[in-house]
Amino acid sequence: MDPIRYFNRYNQAIETETVYGESYLRWTYEKPFGRLALNVIVKRSLFNIWYGWRMDRSSSQSKVGPFIEDYGIDVGECVESKESFGTFNEFFYRKLKPSARPLSGGEETVCFPADGRHIAIPDLSSIESVYVKGQAFDLTAFLGSDELADTFSRGSLVISRLCPVDYHRFHAPVAGKLVDQKLIGGSLFSVSPIALRRKLSYLWENKRILTLIETEHRGLVAFVAIGATCVGRIHMARGKGESVTKGGELGYFAFGGSCVATFFEKGRVDLADDLVAQSSNLIEVYSKMGDRLGTWR
Repeated sequence: MDPIRYFNRYNQAIETETVYGESYLRWTYEKPFGRLALNVIVKRSLFNIWYGWRMDRSSSQSKVGPFIEDYGIDVGECVESKESFGTFNEFFYRKLKPSARPLSGGEETVCFPADGRHIAIPDLSSIESVYVKGQAFDLTAFLGSDELADTFSRGSLVISRLCPVDYHRFHAPVAGKLVDQKLIGGSLFSVSPIALRRKLSYLWENKRILTLIETEHRGLVAFVAIGATCVGRIHMARGKGESVTKGGELGYFAFGGSCVATFFEKGRVDLADDLVAQSSNLIEVYSKMGDRLGTWR
């Protein structure tokens, strides 16, 4: 069982991830009987509706305190006190004080859209591997459009993976106008590396919401919020026709780990050096929302 390792930008060290529900994930995605259960039960909407219902019940509030204690959540960053959360989901998609996630740099900086572990593909036209070698990447299926696949086929992609312990609101990496937004239906597989190492296509088989952001001078940016096991509910705070500032809230996930993907057109952005270097070795970079993803060219 290979551990999940990532590069922590803040202490410049390679760390091993403590995986929430690891034994369950490994059984489901690595064992024959687990994979049978996966296809019969776990990926189905009813399972995820049931689990979301549990996290919305008042009885789930009892999980908040132990979760904060076990995973060292900094409640000082929260807008509300931990006593104010009536359910676990209310805590899970908690809002943070603006000072907790300052935006890095000025107008030329592109920021990470979410807390999490990030991996980059600098040039989608020459992709060799992501998470694990030897798996094909289907851009048309991911974006649900031949036209969009052509637009971004020679561009860059950053996948930001959120764990259950992370802040689960996601934000605009750039400023612009939302010129399109659509739901793409699908299943609800896990997006943990434990699952993605086996089958990368879970990223584009899962339910997701695609938002196109038209920037003032740097073309289109495609932002995809991807649902996953126990996180079928994607709540969008901004819709088609609205404008958003860099770092402005786009939406949030209800309970579970999930990820967002940000696509840039060719030649528009220079990704951060550590992101490129670590991604070339199939290692994610841990960084928080608002930190530097890269800079505009």
